[in-house]
Amino acid sequence: MKSLQIGFEFPTFLILLALLPVLWLASKRSLAGLGRWRHITALLVRSIVLMLLVCAIAGIEWISISDRLSVFYLLDHSDSISVQDKQNMLRFASGNASRFQQNLMHSEDRVGIIAFAREAVVERPAMQDPLPKSAYLESHLGPTDATDLEAALKLAKACCPEDSACRFIVLSDGNETEGSLASAAKSITESGIGIDVIPIERAGESEVLVEKIDIPGSVRQGQPVEGRVVLHRYNAPGLASERVSGELRVTRRLGTQSELIVDIPVTLDQEINVFPIPHRIDVAGGYTYEAEFIPDSSEADGNSKNNRVTAFTYARGKGRVLLIENVDRVGEYQPLVDALRREEIEVELRDSSQLFTSLIELQGYDCVVLAGISRTSGGGDANFASFSDAQMEMLVTSVQQFGTGLLMIGGPEAFGAGGWSNTKLEEAMPVDFQVKNSNVSAVGALALVVDKSGSMAGEKMAAAKTAARAAVDALGPLDYVGFYAFDDGLSTMAALGRKADIGRALQLRIRSLAASGGTNMEPAVLRAYRDLEGSLASVKHAIILTDGMTAGDRYSQLAREMSSKGISTTTVALGKDSNLRLLQDIASNGGGQFYSVSNLRVLPKIFMREARRVTKPLVFEPVGGVQPQLMSSHEALTGFTQKGFPRLKGFVLTQLKDSPLVEVPLVSPKPTESENATILATWTYGLGRTAVFTSDVGPRWANDWQAWNQYDQFFSQVVRWTMRPSQENEGFHLATQVRDGKIEVVVHGIDREGRFTNFLDMQGTAVGPDLRVKSFDLKQQAPGRYTGSIDVSDAGAYVLNVVPSKRHAPLISGVSVPYSQEYRVTHANIPLLEQVARMRPEGGAPGQLLPRLNQDNLNLLLNHNSFRRDLRVTRSQHQAWPTTLLLCAIAFFVDVFVRRVAIDLTSPWNWLRTRFRGELSAADLQRRSSLERLSSTKAELHPPSNAQGYGNFASEMPPSERSASEISQFPGDFGNVTATRTLPSTAADAPKLTDDDTSYTTRLLLAKKQAKRTQI
Repeated sequence: MKSLQIGFEFPTFLILLALLPVLWLASKRSLAGLGRWRHITALLVRSIVLMLLVCAIAGIEWISISDRLSVFYLLDHSDSISVQDKQNMLRFASGNASRFQQNLMHSEDRVGIIAFAREAVVERPAMQDPLPKSAYLESHLGPTDATDLEAALKLAKACCPEDSACRFIVLSDGNETEGSLASAAKSITESGIGIDVIPIERAGESEVLVEKIDIPGSVRQGQPVEGRVVLHRYNAPGLASERVSGELRVTRRLGTQSELIVDIPVTLDQEINVFPIPHRIDVAGGYTYEAEFIPDSSEADGNSKNNRVTAFTYARGKGRVLLIENVDRVGEYQPLVDALRREEIEVELRDSSQLFTSLIELQGYDCVVLAGISRTSGGGDANFASFSDAQMEMLVTSVQQFGTGLLMIGGPEAFGAGGWSNTKLEEAMPVDFQVKNSNVSAVGALALVVDKSGSMAGEKMAAAKTAARAAVDALGPLDYVGFYAFDDGLSTMAALGRKADIGRALQLRIRSLAASGGTNMEPAVLRAYRDLEGSLASVKHAIILTDGMTAGDRYSQLAREMSSKGISTTTVALGKDSNLRLLQDIASNGGGQFYSVSNLRVLPKIFMREARRVTKPLVFEPVGGVQPQLMSSHEALTGFTQKGFPRLKGFVLTQLKDSPLVEVPLVSPKPTESENATILATWTYGLGRTAVFTSDVGPRWANDWQAWNQYDQFFSQVVRWTMRPSQENEGFHLATQVRDGKIEVVVHGIDREGRFTNFLDMQGTAVGPDLRVKSFDLKQQAPGRYTGSIDVSDAGAYVLNVVPSKRHAPLISGVSVPYSQEYRVTHANIPLLEQVARMRPEGGAPGQLLPRLNQDNLNLLLNHNSFRRDLRVTRSQHQAWPTTLLLCAIAFFVDVFVRRVAIDLTSPWNWLRTRFRGELSAADLQRRSSLERLSSTKAELHPPSNAQGYGNFASEMPPSERSASEISQFPGDFGNVTATRTLPSTAADAPKLTDDDTSYTTRLLLAKKQAKRTQI
């Protein structure tokens, strides 16, 4: 039911209504001449004008009052709720709503459902229709590894209709892992919304949680380590305490190597069980530990997601180097590895198919060396190896935030020639991998011929566009690129041009490509070949991609002709429906490579690898080689002189970064452009150091160096310069603990003399599994004690870096958040749910805490009256002053009309009586008699004349005065009227007229003419 009331936003202004008596007194005299009824009407209208104006000023508004009720069921569907309880929630919501909607005869009440876990979603908005019966949600809930009751309440409040009261029925265990239920509930009840609570308690299940692996975050190499695994056994209320037996496994992982250090049967006979894991760490590096409990019986453990935890420790020792070489040329950099080991640098050698997988893994190395490696290597669907964007970001983050050193060594497939242009890695190096100097002839041309026929729709088209864009990104700004898409003919084209000029527009064109039409690649191939043939680039290459049969039969001949002109052709067949033999012939005759692709994920890698053909001009191999020149002293080149460096047969051209931080101690005399002649360049990037050596260290360019007696010294000094400082902070101890969704960090500082280290400006950073950097400050809480914390929401490994001060080396540690808090808690948070239920909404009764939801109580809960009327009725205001102001203006017009216009209200009645009865009223008879007397008198005084027409004044003049006449014409609707008048020459000559022989009109006309003559 709805009702309307009138209210005022500014009621104080209603005092202006006291001006009504003043208005009446002022209007008494001014309206006195209107007659009685017009006087009363005008006074009444003026009063209405004033009242409407005052109401508009006071902000008059309509207040709509409604007793409608909207009920929302908030259902907890996080992982801490069993499947059976989730189904019971939906049964309760539909049954409870339908029962009371039908029985209470409130047809306008509404009901809705909000489901929530880490996020909240609207399963069903507030509607008058009954809830459908269903055991599962229809909406996508997202991650269920957390509980955010605050988000659920806020979403439900946002969904409440404005014209009804609202009540929330919360079904949850109350174990919130994000947000604050209490603060959100307080805000919501203050707005008049009621909250009823139905607790959810897991019953009849036992649970085992692997709490943590307790291990120091930092140890010494060779030091015995006493670790501990903590397990928590939980028995459901009402069940006898029983032992739980199972198997405990602890694995230690360093890089790609894993070691099982504990595998024993255990019995959990206490609520808290601790098992020691003594062991020894002999190799320096970053270790990841994983502990897992496997119960003998699944009935003893209700949730297996909390049976595994991880931890991290860093073993300090000699500096360690990770050297990564190309999988296509394994062993090529073995001489460098041997040289570093001879200089007592510990080196781990991997190929590009065995890359690091986590940021924690990288903390085991003080320097990473990318030895002549390309971004993409290998071949075939299964053998392609490449650096992913995530791995590059891990490496750059490790350098910038944790001080890991990075050295890139050149080769024919390194730097820009290896597809590293426009990557995150390029940002961390002291040189750019793209040559921007037009005087250096390191220019290639690439034509991309791509099938966009209808058969390419879906994943094929998406993969093709991603591959084409990756190929464009791999080119330098001065390289040429063209794009030719075909269906029945050449459909979409970007003619060959410099990437710097057309790169952005080309990327947009590739993104907008859509599959349609048939397959005929001949027009596109011909146009691509023609553009490449006319290009001045030193290297020209075409890539043809298609997934089907094509018209035309002279492709092989075209490829052979183009090959003779220096244009190579690579073909890529998607799927088995392609003309494999034709594409093989084109690649064979065109001097390129043929790829048959069944795994779409390798398609971008193929395009990036083929784009490297175009970047080959970056490889600089002058005749006779070059003699490196020492340009400046550098810490990494201590002990070397100008004439001490052997010749190099070649190197990769790069572009020096325009930064004062870049140091270039070693250059080549060729080319003449110094910014492109770098041999060795270094700089500091964040907390780490990076360097590039643009030549290789092997037999292709540096075979003279391998016989050089300072070979070991040169590369060991360069590597040591980049390595993370090995200074040990013996006076500092870093400890971490995960508690209540936060990582708590504690640092104790004691100097060598045993005194507390105080008043340090200590700062730290943490990098989580999403590779986002979080900074935090550590405040001194006690002598030598500093604490800080970081909020964490995602499970996984977090790497911490704490810098005590500028004169101290960083403290590096790691901590693992094993699983969400959602999997740790097993009891329902009844006190929190009671607190929420006791909150009294504004103007209503407090909510109710109902019995726990289970199969036995379901029928009892269905009788709960969720639609009871104990909440404040809903009031909604609608501004009415604009309408009131309009009515005021209309009333003002009526007031003016009443005062200025006299209306005989009896005229309609008199007309009707005359019309139908043929008689006149006494008043009409009196008026007619008066008019007849007036007409008779006028006729007697002014007899009719013979003059005709409007304005004939001759008849009003005596005949004796017409001797001198003036003829005047009066044109008009009345025809041409001629009047003869005698015009006196002067005022004295004017005739003397008496009242007997002239009329008022004649006298007036004569006076007017006399006045005109006087003016003349």
